[in-house]
Amino acid sequence: MLPGPPLLTQTGTRFSIWSPDAEQLWLCLFDSLDQERRVPMLRDAAGAWHVEVAGVGAGARYGVRADGPYDPGAGLWFDPDKLLLDPYAQAIDRAFAYDPALAAPRGEGGDTASLMPKGMVIAPLPGLAAAPDRFSPGGLIYELHVRGFTMLHPDVPVAQRGTIAALAHPSIIAHLQRLHVSAIELMPINVWIDERHLGPLGLTNYWGYNPVNWFAIDPRLAPGGMAELRATVAALHAAGIGVILDMVYNHDGESDAQGPTLSLRGLDARGYFRHAADGTLINDTGTGNSVACNAPVVRRMIVDSLRHFVTQAGIDGFRFDLGPALGRREDGFDPHAPLLEELRADPILSDRVMIAEPWDIGPGGYQLGQFSNGWLEWNDRYRDDMRRFWRGDSGMLGAFATRLTGSSDIFGGDTTRSVNFLAAHDGFTLADTAAYAQRHNDANGEQNRDGHGENFSWNNGVEGVSDDLAVTDARRRDVMALLSTLFCSRGTIMLAAGDEFGRSQQGNNNAYAQDNAIGWVDWAGRDVALEAYAFALAALRARCAVLQGDRFLTDADVAWLDEEGSPLHNGQWEDPARRRLALHFRASGLTLCLNGAGEACDFHLPDVRMVNVAARTLLPIE
Repeated sequence: MLPGPPLLTQTGTRFSIWSPDAEQLWLCLFDSLDQERRVPMLRDAAGAWHVEVAGVGAGARYGVRADGPYDPGAGLWFDPDKLLLDPYAQAIDRAFAYDPALAAPRGEGGDTASLMPKGMVIAPLPGLAAAPDRFSPGGLIYELHVRGFTMLHPDVPVAQRGTIAALAHPSIIAHLQRLHVSAIELMPINVWIDERHLGPLGLTNYWGYNPVNWFAIDPRLAPGGMAELRATVAALHAAGIGVILDMVYNHDGESDAQGPTLSLRGLDARGYFRHAADGTLINDTGTGNSVACNAPVVRRMIVDSLRHFVTQAGIDGFRFDLGPALGRREDGFDPHAPLLEELRADPILSDRVMIAEPWDIGPGGYQLGQFSNGWLEWNDRYRDDMRRFWRGDSGMLGAFATRLTGSSDIFGGDTTRSVNFLAAHDGFTLADTAAYAQRHNDANGEQNRDGHGENFSWNNGVEGVSDDLAVTDARRRDVMALLSTLFCSRGTIMLAAGDEFGRSQQGNNNAYAQDNAIGWVDWAGRDVALEAYAFALAALRARCAVLQGDRFLTDADVAWLDEEGSPLHNGQWEDPARRRLALHFRASGLTLCLNGAGEACDFHLPDVRMVNVAARTLLPIE
């Protein structure tokens, strides 16, 4: 029998845990006073351990202990003093909190039961009727952090702020509808633990990209568990909005050899993680370990966890953090690796939207454009080229045009698979892109060494906050130009929450540990004029199907013109100083007039009209 979640039977609950090298496993049941009862488990021939316990039902709290050889250099971490979380646990009774004892060597740290959240036996929710996902390529994805998005929202009840349930509030849904959001993308909601260096700095992991389990939702975000997520998804679906989850399968929160033993490490580190020939952990993620995503047991667990969120909550799709991990084999990235093939063929998952962050720091880690058909991919070259154009870099007109129309130089075939974005959770906000030339991450406690050093940003003459109206007006103009560029780009687009109204992180481009005003969306301080401009752009995109298309364009579809209305010739395309063009869609009549120069300019349109386009503006003309 394969490992899986606790299974309720007529008389109790059956538990199944994978640990092929262990000499003994115990199921540990905890009563309301935290008194522990250990029940020995039995090993089958394949390496899974099982036990059925009579009288144990929904709501029971439990953990696992494993004994066997202790040789970390050989990938063996067995320590019966370490209470472990079942990898298939579907809920936990409280959030994780890091403690050095969780990382102590065998025989030195004492028993960790009091430090560990307990898994909970959960009765599955009634089945959902099969339904297609609510997102189609070409739509708008709105990336948000569950906690930070509503912590300061004035309409959301205080007790509900920062939770998944808050996303179903009518004011939240109304805002998303005015932006014509096709799907929200939730930053990680699975249970996570703080990195060990954060506590001494007085910080916590805010983003959640340090998971311990891929089934359970962190109770800080969803006190109501899966039922809360399901109800929120239903409310968003009723409003025509899909829900995408950001999943982190590339590593887990047990980190490197000095990290805590919480779950996978204590059960089968050799099977769950990738190791070098000398036995050391491979670190293709920069977080201390790399999950062996294509190992059979891991592959099955990943597929099971994705199915869990689709069948229990109706999730429409998934974004995969450091996506090459899903396809990494011993000889590098393989777009047809077993896990990727299983996702494509799975009857429950095959129609879900799948989005890759197509890079990590491992060998051959940059794989933009290399995932197979059916996958969307975050396009960082779109972000960088568009920022460079609006920053004023020379020779960027051709790159601007290519990115605007789907990045045909990156994605093969007839359609784009690009997720076009100008800002995301990782990096500067859109407003900070035009207000800071350098990162300002001192609040992270790492002497401003963390975060990307090159952001292709600019500050309009003053670094950071300014009360000079000329500076603030120039910044608003630049953000408006960036928003126009995004909403007028063909293919899928992604907007980071709050960028539509000028959210700032005070120049911090790596706010992963800022569970405070730096990381939260400031609804009271939003730029309402900029917000109205974003709403108008969203309405334009919604009524102009040509902007949502994902098919690559030909000369039969469009005309590329200069400001005089004449076709752009090679000399103009290659002129490094040229910063103006018009893109005319023949069938719809829509024309996008780009004036990246410092002076206003009259544009002669194909229908004999002439319009004046302000400096540093992308103006759509219907």
